[in-house]
Amino acid sequence: MGRFSFPMAAGRAEALGEIHARPFALVGKSRVIFQLAFLTEGGAVVDHAVLAELARARGVAVPGRDTAHFSMGWGQGTLRWERHTEFSTYFWDAPAPDRFGDSIDTHPFGDQFAAPGSMISGIRLEVRADSAETQAAMDRFDPTSLCLSEVKGGQAMIATDFRQDGDGLTRILVIDKGMTDAGRGAVVQRLLDIETYRTLATMGLSLARSLSPEMRRIEDSLTKITQAMKTGARDNADSLLSDITGLAAELEASAALSLYRFGASRAYYNIVRERIAALDEIQQPGFETIGAFLEKRLAPAMRTCQSIEERQANLSRKLSRATTLLRSWIDVALAQQNSALLSSMNRRVKLQLRMQQTVEGLSVAAISYYIVGLFGYLAKPLDGFGLPIKSGLASALFVPVAIGFTWMVVRSIRKQHDAEDQTGE
Repeated sequence: MGRFSFPMAAGRAEALGEIHARPFALVGKSRVIFQLAFLTEGGAVVDHAVLAELARARGVAVPGRDTAHFSMGWGQGTLRWERHTEFSTYFWDAPAPDRFGDSIDTHPFGDQFAAPGSMISGIRLEVRADSAETQAAMDRFDPTSLCLSEVKGGQAMIATDFRQDGDGLTRILVIDKGMTDAGRGAVVQRLLDIETYRTLATMGLSLARSLSPEMRRIEDSLTKITQAMKTGARDNADSLLSDITGLAAELEASAALSLYRFGASRAYYNIVRERIAALDEIQQPGFETIGAFLEKRLAPAMRTCQSIEERQANLSRKLSRATTLLRSWIDVALAQQNSALLSSMNRRVKLQLRMQQTVEGLSVAAISYYIVGLFGYLAKPLDGFGLPIKSGLASALFVPVAIGFTWMVVRSIRKQHDAEDQTGE
């Protein structure tokens, strides 16, 4: 059979590799897992520098800057690194200690580890076989928030209280009742994702709480402005418009600041719900499931973020309507001023027309006077020829002719100018 060597579409390799980008790690029996998630405020450069230092410390080739996934051996386990949109995760597993919660001194996150940013999530998860000692380990959780449920059709039991231990890590216990390595890996990855993404989802809550007083102040200011519009909007339209413009600028600045955070919180919340659904928990008598526990606490936080977003959108529409109303009043005032200005210009044009007509009449008389004068000079020599009409009488008779001729010439020039003006329009 011939080789299929066809030109490949752009992005095909990335699209094919995406479904294998985050495979579940195979997790053996009786393991302890640490996963830390750090916000990458310093950017990918800082994150890569930390990873490169860890690789050099283990004598491993430094990965490329565009790498999104990397793993290397560390002690008795494997250190796995993964880059996300705004954070990165460091996952390390090792054989579990003799007792649940005992300290481990060989992990890679000691004094030599330089965090790439602020830690947003820290998890200590232990997978242990079902035994009396493992069942007794559940006594170390806080009973007021203990979540206990079966997963994978009864092949495992998970327990956590979402409390942090002395190292600031959330403790999770997985009691293995016969899972495969792949099955354990799938359960572990879902639990890690739930804890990491539920923390990231609630980041929007603190922002929402900080924006609420500012929203209240803008709403109160808009109320005062709209009340002022009812009494003296036409007289103070410019100052009121300036105040509304300032409020709108503040609102848009806060909305731009919160746009990404609230959108990210929604996305993370959806991931948490998907991971919880994938666990397919079976509730244990007297205990809450992880899904029920988190839903009661995450849903109100997400509704708070949604409420702030809706308040921002509603307030933006109100500011826009108030601005439009004020601008309409300002436009009316400007139209009235323009109308008064046009009326004044019309009066000036009429006055100029009358003056022009007066000047035209005077110019006809003046020009006629000069023409008659010139005619008189021409007629005086005729007295020496003994003609019956004297020069004075001839000049007198010529006056109407001169006036009529001058008036016709001036009128013709005026009509020509009017025709040129109309053609130009």
